[in-house]
Amino acid sequence: MQSEAEDDDMIRINKRKFLIAAAVILLMGVLIGQEMVQAKPDTYEELKAFTQALELVKRNYVENPDQKELIQGAIRGMISNLDPHSSYMSERAFKEMSMDIKGEFTGVGIQIGIKNQQLTIIAPIEDTPGYRAGLAAADKILKINDEWTKDMTIEQAVDKMRGPKGTPVRLLVHREGWDKPKEFKIVRDVIKVVSVKSKMLDDAIGYVKIIQFQGQTVEELEKALKGLEAKNMKKLILDLRNDPGGLLDASVDVSSKFLPKDSLVVYLQGRQKTDRKDFLTTSTETPREYPIVVLVNTGSASASEIVAGALQDSKRAIIVGTQTFGKGSVQTVFPLEGGGGIRLTTAKYYTPGGRSIQNVGITPDIEVKLPTVKEPKDGESVHMVVREKDLDRHLKNDTVKEEKKKEQPPVEEDFTMEVMPKDEKDDIQIQKAIEILKPAVLAADVFKSMPVAAKKDEKEKEKVD
Repeated sequence: MQSEAEDDDMIRINKRKFLIAAAVILLMGVLIGQEMVQAKPDTYEELKAFTQALELVKRNYVENPDQKELIQGAIRGMISNLDPHSSYMSERAFKEMSMDIKGEFTGVGIQIGIKNQQLTIIAPIEDTPGYRAGLAAADKILKINDEWTKDMTIEQAVDKMRGPKGTPVRLLVHREGWDKPKEFKIVRDVIKVVSVKSKMLDDAIGYVKIIQFQGQTVEELEKALKGLEAKNMKKLILDLRNDPGGLLDASVDVSSKFLPKDSLVVYLQGRQKTDRKDFLTTSTETPREYPIVVLVNTGSASASEIVAGALQDSKRAIIVGTQTFGKGSVQTVFPLEGGGGIRLTTAKYYTPGGRSIQNVGITPDIEVKLPTVKEPKDGESVHMVVREKDLDRHLKNDTVKEEKKKEQPPVEEDFTMEVMPKDEKDDIQIQKAIEILKPAVLAADVFKSMPVAAKKDEKEKEKVD
């Protein structure tokens, strides 16, 4: 609360305030991609309020605050208020971004998210320090070292868990059924995420799993396909389950392995109707023509949904599994003065047939559900069922009417987890794919007759073009 004696300070615009206002205006220019814009009159009024608040904190806070941390905190709060996928990146996180693209980073080796306002482990990455320490899906992280995680953003948590190889980090974790939280002391290591895994399932059916779409994914995929083809592969199961996505270009390159030249894979639509960008197949080689079944689930997101949607709309593959995550937005990374950066949602993406996946996801042609549990058994591999529509501040879908949720008091939700079988013989989704592909002479009409989303007519297209 401010006192009357402070009113004159709030009104006075001195040189320091002018410089701060100029810096904020410069930041706005960065956020729109370095373009010059005419600011509305009310924008200046709101900037005055910001500079007044900053000045009051600097003059009156009980301790001497760090101005850089204040500015970074303001930017972090502004960006985090937009949607679940826009975020501020510290200088270290921004530098490490290139490592993520290469599929390599130094840290603990867990995927995290916010569930019921609590930092929660989505899944540990196999053969990493976190996995070996015994961390599991649905574990709630209460503390990182000596800092409570309440109100901590995902980016802040990631930044605190990452660090030099060989250094320790302490995580205070609570698991359903435990009497009290347990502290895990984990030594950070270089986490290398292999993008593609492959094997033959029988004499004719090959299996390829894309774990994440990274810079080297298409090269790894090409190597895997050639290896399987050398073993006489005639049909393919492409597993995109629990693939959180990654690079847009990688999803286009992967789709290009199976679609004709100059086929539309996906298009992006920005705020303005004129902000449409089409992404066509990139390969100049003859695409593979063997039958494909694509496996998806609630963990298939973003780039995974682009590939599944492109192959489904073109009737190039049969999609088997459960409804996908529904992340239909694109993030662009902008550098900021001082070394940090922001990841900002700049567009939504649409399948070749004009479908927005945002909040809806890809509906499989054949639904096959894996068993679910509330609490995993020791050694059981599980994936938490969370979708885009469950996240706070998610963007709306402009092609599908979203049902309004009734106002209800907040309740503690139970976690539901899919059990991921370790052996393909116990995996009912893989077995269904084999069943589809198994006939010695697979009728080509099987794929063309599958029900897929019809293309929008011209009047409907005007809504998104």
